[in-house]
Amino acid sequence: MFRIRKEFHFSASHQLSHLPDDHQCAWLHGHNYIVVVELASETLNTEGFVRDYHDLKPLKTYIDATFDHRHLNDVLEVPSTAENMAKHFHDWCAARWPETSAVLVSETPKTWAEYRP
Repeated sequence: MFRIRKEFHFSASHQLSHLPDDHQCAWLHGHNYIVVVELASETLNTEGFVRDYHDLKPLKTYIDATFDHRHLNDVLEVPSTAENMAKHFHDWCAARWPETSAVLVSETPKTWAEYRP
């Protein structure tokens, strides 16, 4: 199996108001997010790629227009957890690139959530 990954960055705020008041995510705060999209294929295309990295530019455009420097509670219809964001980005990518196999979302250098169907 061949796999490629591409990383994207954005900054945004969020608040998980359904958590107890003493939980740090219950308060308005922000993160410098990292989104990693993974595509996989058993074969390569005629150019020798799973998919050309340049083909993934629409994800950067989408992230910049929809998420960067925004309040995620206003953007997402589900709680703005890293897990929900990983699923959201996976679904967005899979609708465009059927080779999408996983999406990882990081809120901090030490925390990651992954969605892999």
